Amino acid sequence: MRIYDVTIAIGAQTPIYAGDPPALVESAKRLAGGDSSNVSKLAFGAHTGTHVDAPNHFIQGTRRVDQLDLNKLIGPCRVVRVADDVQTIEPDHLGDIEGIERVLFKTKNSAFWNESEFHSDFAHLSPAAADALVSNGVKLVGIDYLSIEPQGPEKEGYPTHKTLLGAKIVIIEGLDLKDVQPGPYDLACGAIKFEGGDGAPARVFLIER
Repeated sequence: MRIYDVTIAIGAQTPIYAGDPPALVESAKRLAGGDSSNVSKLAFGAHTGTHVDAPNHFIQGTRRVDQLDLNKLIGPCRVVRVADDVQTIEPDHLGDIEGIERVLFKTKNSAFWNESEFHSDFAHLSPAAADALVSNGVKLVGIDYLSIEPQGPEKEGYPTHKTLLGAKIVIIEGLDLKDVQPGPYDLACGAIKFEGGDGAPARVFLIER
């Protein structure tokens, strides 16, 4: 058995989605400064690094992050490799996902984690592919950058997010899949439990049997 930590560490060098709050990790108390213990102070947006989107992120009045179905966050999954020349993931790129409840997309985005700057040209999921995932009964979808939807005009109305979240599909964004090969794994995702949150940073593991 091998365990992969596919979580992006949060710090000053963490790429941040354009317009989101910057990440701050600093010392509030330090043993080296004469304090009784080391205590860190954290400040960042709910959608920083590896994180989960709750339906309330884009659909008012729906489930918040503390109300997510935990059964969707743990269980078998498949990592699907998408070619580096693919910018928009369409239904033809999904492969055979019949009976697969959790799908993670490994794309050209995985190389972006080597840099601290935000890349706006990340690979993303089309609304048609989102519809196909819903039709196949998928419960969770993940991707290896900070959004599953493009930053350009195609995202107007956020159709991909709303299709997935409206079907109660959990979205994980910001996965670090660069060291993970395509294939079957067991997924364990633990999102921070915020009262009323629209999303939350998460620690995510893939287990290869």
